[in-house]
Amino acid sequence: ITSMHFQWDWLCLSVLIISSVTAEIENEETLDGDVKVEDFDKQSQEADVDREKSSLEVVYQTPKPTGEVYFTETFDGVLAGWVLSKTKKEDTDDDIAKYDGRWEVEELKENTVPGDRGLVLKSVAKHHAISAMLTKAFIFDNKPLIVQYEVNFQEGIDCGGAYIKLLSSSDDLNLEYFFDKTPYTIMFGPDKCGEDYKLHFIFRHKNPQTGEYDEKHAKRPDVDLKKFYLDKKTHLYTLVLKPDDTFEMLIDQSVVSKGSLLEDMVPPVNPLKEIEDPSDKKPDDWDERPKIPDPNAVKPDDWDEDEPSKIEDPDAVKPAGWLDDEPQYVPDPNAKKPKDWDEEMDGEWEAPQIPNPKCETAPGCGHWLRPMKNNPNYKGKWKAPMIDNPNYQGIWSPRKIPNPDYFEDLHPFKMTTVSAIGLELWSMTSDIYFDNFIICSEKEVADRWAADGWGLKKLVAGANEPGMFSQLVTAAEDHPWLWVLYILTLALPVGLGVLFCWPAKKTDEDIDLKKLDISKPITKGELKQEREELEDDEIELEEKENEDTAEGERREMEETERELIKDIKKMGSEAPPSEDDGEGGEDIDDEENEVADGSQEEGDKSDKSGSEDEMKEADESTGSGEGPLKSVRKRRVRKD
Repeated sequence: ITSMHFQWDWLCLSVLIISSVTAEIENEETLDGDVKVEDFDKQSQEADVDREKSSLEVVYQTPKPTGEVYFTETFDGVLAGWVLSKTKKEDTDDDIAKYDGRWEVEELKENTVPGDRGLVLKSVAKHHAISAMLTKAFIFDNKPLIVQYEVNFQEGIDCGGAYIKLLSSSDDLNLEYFFDKTPYTIMFGPDKCGEDYKLHFIFRHKNPQTGEYDEKHAKRPDVDLKKFYLDKKTHLYTLVLKPDDTFEMLIDQSVVSKGSLLEDMVPPVNPLKEIEDPSDKKPDDWDERPKIPDPNAVKPDDWDEDEPSKIEDPDAVKPAGWLDDEPQYVPDPNAKKPKDWDEEMDGEWEAPQIPNPKCETAPGCGHWLRPMKNNPNYKGKWKAPMIDNPNYQGIWSPRKIPNPDYFEDLHPFKMTTVSAIGLELWSMTSDIYFDNFIICSEKEVADRWAADGWGLKKLVAGANEPGMFSQLVTAAEDHPWLWVLYILTLALPVGLGVLFCWPAKKTDEDIDLKKLDISKPITKGELKQEREELEDDEIELEEKENEDTAEGERREMEETERELIKDIKKMGSEAPPSEDDGEGGEDIDDEENEVADGSQEEGDKSDKSGSEDEMKEADESTGSGEGPLKSVRKRRVRKD
């Protein structure tokens, strides 16, 4: 019992610990399980620790680059160097073709960091275009390209993009005429319309033979991007291109997609060596049918195509009580013609039809028709069975010829030089926030820049984050089925706690025993005495079992003795009497009586006493010369 209580105590303690740990789980943002999380740079971690104070005590300082950069922009000062487009979008109605969308520089609406401002797209259903020249052009040679900036969809997003374009360097590049057809080298960033959530990475590849440019699109990330568009938080978007022709796309410094410029772009950078011959045509006699009707099959003579699929059941009988003369519907006797009914305009008024009340109690009303059943003779239209086509030639395809436009570019990283950055966007949602652009070649520089800007925004947003309870309620409002999960989650530990930890109702006997145990402490001698009493009780039970066995043996011995005495008497009556015999006979009689009396006395004592534990037999010799007389001597052993 003691060990059982000990186990229940441990179970109760475990339930309480699990409940406490579950209740104290912090609500931290994590990406999908497929997202590979990269560690912050050590310098970024140190910067975050330095700023890990109360959100009310945050002091913002404009980020400054710590290494070589090609472009940076924080929008904290004067909006210098940015040029608004003055042209129109081609192939669009004149009413909306002009790039007249409005831009503003302002702080975030929520989780504001005092002094930190960004570029905000303000107009709805308008074209926006703004661009700026790089500090120095980026040449794709032997250094990586890192493009990084922040985006916050402050009002969510219905349909629109927040991507940037790295404009190709050229002598005739004029930012005032920046529009959708302006040549670019790379396009990168988020885009969404309807339920299609995208993260673009497109680069324009130059065909070394023709000199024409083709757009190459990276494959879609396997990560669910929806939350980055709807949570109204500032997210950090990073693109890394490496000289080994590989790329990585990151959101909030976590890799969401990576691959090879040679293998993971659509269409591929390098065309196929062979293509289908466009002049090749399928022959007229080419047979692509794998199965054909058997030309030798003949329709059976007993095949009747005119048999209907359903026929009347000839065995059906009209139910008794069927009302043939009663219609199924009758005019409503309670209906009255409306007062404004004009017979000249509306025609003759007729009462609306209602189900015939007489038909409610009858099997049916009106003309009775036999029910239909499947026709056993129906076979349908005969068709010849299908067989393998002996002339089958397979699916035709044009022959392959060498691709006249084939080329092999082993290093697509060497793209067209970039000299400007621009945003050319259309959006159905306003207040899209952009901030902290940087273009560089060193990951450490980009990480430090992110720590000074985006890391501070993340810190403030985390400090202003509502509690776990508020988030659970908000989630349940969007998904009501979560209430069931919440109730079950709370009820399970409570139920287990009540079931295993609630004290059982104690009886009066348990209370008295407990009081006795408490009032009278047990000494070592008493404990030894109780152990001996328990052993004596076990011995007594064994003695009772042995006593029952001995009793049966005793009775068998008595019967044997009686038979032996009878035989001795019989032998004595047959032999001539003598003095010795007489004396012996008297002795025998005396012994017989003594044995009988002893047996009787033993039986009586066996019935009266429950403490006899052993019976022992002994043989006694008699004085007669004819034969021995067996008697039983018992030894009583008292229980100590």
